Amino acid sequence: MTLDKSFEPKAIESRWYPYWEEHGYFRAGFDPGRKNAYCILMPPPNVTGTLHMGHGFNQTIIDTLVRWRRMSGDNVLLQPGTDHAGIATQIVVERQLEREGLTRYDLGREKFLERVWQWKEYSGGTITRQMRRLGTSADWTRERFTMDEGLSRTVLEVFVRLYREGLIYRGKRLVNWDPKLRTAVSDLEVSAEEEEGFLWSILYPFADGPIDGRAGVVVATTRPETLFGDVAVMVHPEDPRYQALIGKEVILPLVGRRIPIIADPAVDPSFGTGCVKVTPAHDANDYAVAQRHGLPMINIFRLDAHLNDNVPPAYRGLDRFVAREKAVAELQAQGLLVEVKPHTMMVPRGERTGVVLEPVLTDQWFVATTKPGPDGKSLAQKALEVVEDGSIRFFPENWVNTYRQWLVNIQDWCISRQLWWGHQIPAWYADEDPAEHRRFWVAHDEAEARALAAAEGYTGKLTRDPDVLDTWFSSALWPFSTLDWTPEYPAKSNPALDLYLPSSVLVTGFDIIFFWVARMVMMTTHITGKIPFKHVYVHGLIRDAEGQKMSKSKGNVLDPIDLIDGIDLESLIQKRTTGLMNPKQAEAIAERTRKEFPNGIPAFGADALRFTFASLASPGRDIKFDLGRCEGYRNFCNKLWNATRFVLMNVGERLPDTPAAPEALGFAERWIVSRLQRVEAEAQRQLSDYRFDLYAKALYEFVWDEYCDWYLELAKVRLAQGDEAVRHATRRTLIRVLEAVLRLLHPVIPFITEELWQHVAPVAGRKVSDSIMVAPYPVAEPEKLDEAAEREMALFQAITRAVRGLRAEMKLNPGERVPLAVALGEPSDEALAATIAGFVPYLEALARLTEVRTLARLPEDALAPVAAVETLQLMLDVPIDAAKEHERLAKEIARLHAEIAKAKKKLENPSFVERAPAEVVAQERERIERFSATLAQLEPQLARLERHLGRG
Repeated sequence: MTLDKSFEPKAIESRWYPYWEEHGYFRAGFDPGRKNAYCILMPPPNVTGTLHMGHGFNQTIIDTLVRWRRMSGDNVLLQPGTDHAGIATQIVVERQLEREGLTRYDLGREKFLERVWQWKEYSGGTITRQMRRLGTSADWTRERFTMDEGLSRTVLEVFVRLYREGLIYRGKRLVNWDPKLRTAVSDLEVSAEEEEGFLWSILYPFADGPIDGRAGVVVATTRPETLFGDVAVMVHPEDPRYQALIGKEVILPLVGRRIPIIADPAVDPSFGTGCVKVTPAHDANDYAVAQRHGLPMINIFRLDAHLNDNVPPAYRGLDRFVAREKAVAELQAQGLLVEVKPHTMMVPRGERTGVVLEPVLTDQWFVATTKPGPDGKSLAQKALEVVEDGSIRFFPENWVNTYRQWLVNIQDWCISRQLWWGHQIPAWYADEDPAEHRRFWVAHDEAEARALAAAEGYTGKLTRDPDVLDTWFSSALWPFSTLDWTPEYPAKSNPALDLYLPSSVLVTGFDIIFFWVARMVMMTTHITGKIPFKHVYVHGLIRDAEGQKMSKSKGNVLDPIDLIDGIDLESLIQKRTTGLMNPKQAEAIAERTRKEFPNGIPAFGADALRFTFASLASPGRDIKFDLGRCEGYRNFCNKLWNATRFVLMNVGERLPDTPAAPEALGFAERWIVSRLQRVEAEAQRQLSDYRFDLYAKALYEFVWDEYCDWYLELAKVRLAQGDEAVRHATRRTLIRVLEAVLRLLHPVIPFITEELWQHVAPVAGRKVSDSIMVAPYPVAEPEKLDEAAEREMALFQAITRAVRGLRAEMKLNPGERVPLAVALGEPSDEALAATIAGFVPYLEALARLTEVRTLARLPEDALAPVAAVETLQLMLDVPIDAAKEHERLAKEIARLHAEIAKAKKKLENPSFVERAPAEVVAQERERIERFSATLAQLEPQLARLERHLGRG
């Protein structure tokens, strides 16, 4: 089996992933002989969605961890699955119906759900196929779906259990309402952005005539159409302008209703007039005020955001924004509109629909998060305790504060949605009861509900609640529902549940610490008595190269599959401009795309993309994705491929089992083996600490800088000039270090390492398994550390770099070989002289030298540039035209002084230092240091030339 001449990722990827899957390497481990179990639950993506950059980043991290632990000998489970994504999936199908001129109401619930299931079957496999393209090594035989039979059973059981424990209840609360979808939505589905609007100041006349010459109070509002739901006006209790008016009443404009003036510290006296309206049924802050003050709540909206019958007849049935225009015109006509001025405000819009959301008071189902359960502890309390006692740890640790803050201030969780796609709420209502006082029974099925109703004396017709559960409810049960939890647990369990609960680490973005992480902890600890996971690794969110959020409307979305396979410009433009919520943006997006990717996106392959993601996984909230990094890691893969071809060509088909003779190992072999131990230890440490960026950096630098750029070059000399024992030692080191490197790299770049390992491992005598996936992960052997060899190599590298610097300074032709003089200094150091003598063949090869001559001191009349390395002085022994060299040095020194002056001028400008990015400021400081160091070398040389020319 010969290695192809060039690295072709597509061919390799298409070969190895099916091989791994068919051979069962992804299957969950249940070997009782293995000491440790390692499990990661894949955050379930939307079943009908496609892989985006956030998924790609998250799954690269997850897969790197599970491949590492699988190679480390653990029982491993990467539990895959998808989410039914209630709102997102229903929207997709409703849009399909729109194109057919239909709505879901035309079909009815049963037929509509049939269409959704058809769509799920049609498109549900897309994202899992894309995960495979990325190399995700999940146990696909255990793939779960949040609405499959087993998980649906768990959802039903948990709902019924929590209800009977008094931890789920039905009540009227204020929720985010999407008028287009006609459902409550979670905070995560709210996109609040600054928009330009207006601030209307409206006169509310005093109910009993003017007071102290004032006709009334002026109220500032950004939503005048909601005044029909006002139940009070509110001022700050310490605002001197209004203290005498607290307790008085005003007349509600356009309605004529008397409402009180109340005092509450929630008012910001600097906002508008310092007097605000209280509309508790349509504002979250006002809702809390109404609860504190015992105020009534008047809902003025229908579910489609048109006004209902609680408003004057002329406004009933109007769209909210039409009602706004009408109300403002009528206020103006009555002389009650005092002022209108532009105002910038945060407007909440539905992330899925783009429509302005309304806070609406509706009947919903809630989880009581702070109410004590049967054991005397609330869900929130349990979730706090397991983090406080260290049972669950966050990485980075600072995210504990975000988690803690949310749980300390937690509100009851609205879990009902007015959708058709999802887990229907298991509550049955008594049809024959009055509408305002309908009894209901929560049960596992209708038969049980009937039995419960009959026990209370009701035998009439029952109707099931049409609402479904929030998608996050089923997601909160993911840690145990995916492991086939049963209601009888722990009396009735199974091997997966016993071995993999709690899982090892949850890998997630910081944006869902509230919505998913905390809720999984609450639910799992309460239902199973166990924590869901031991660690939570929180990563940042992928942004574009400028740090902007990737979004369809911005036209800056990248598809991971396009980075793997490549995409031409026109196809990329079509992808970015199809399906825009605002088609007018298409032209600007197309123009930006042409400018950014004039030739489309080249194919980088899955390994290069994964390595890029790992290298970017540093602590922080935002991760700027730079396509240039992808190119750099594709180059890395090419370099690794070419290095392997070189090694295989020079080692042969099979290395003799004979160990290398100790005396045949040169400083280079001892150095690279020592450095390998250090990088093996660092890889283990960084993966354990979830520092994937440092893991990637350590391996990149070892392979590129140390193994390829240094050791391979030294090995060429040893193979060409050494005896048979030296050549054997060199070949053995080359192949065995390379084989270890491939295993070190496998978790992050699995495809290329498998392909290369299949060629390298047999030659190295290390083919201990059929796949690198299950080969042992390298562990450092401290006894192989060799600090003396590392010091010797450091000296060799310093000398080589210094000689290369001299060649560049003297502008020598790269192919020209010249002699080197090395002054050892006095008194003579025989050990140092012997070391330099040992360097000679390597220096001649790597620095293009004809010879290396050692002497005590350099000639005093020598004119060539001199470099110092520790106590050594180095000089290229070539003729110098003193006048020309003087002219060249003088020009270079002048240029360096000018560059230093330019950089200093920038740094002396406070505006530059304060406003420029930190890396730009640091770059200027580094330029000064670098130029100054060069000057320190050049100026003595110029002085020596001036003395020689008689100018000094």
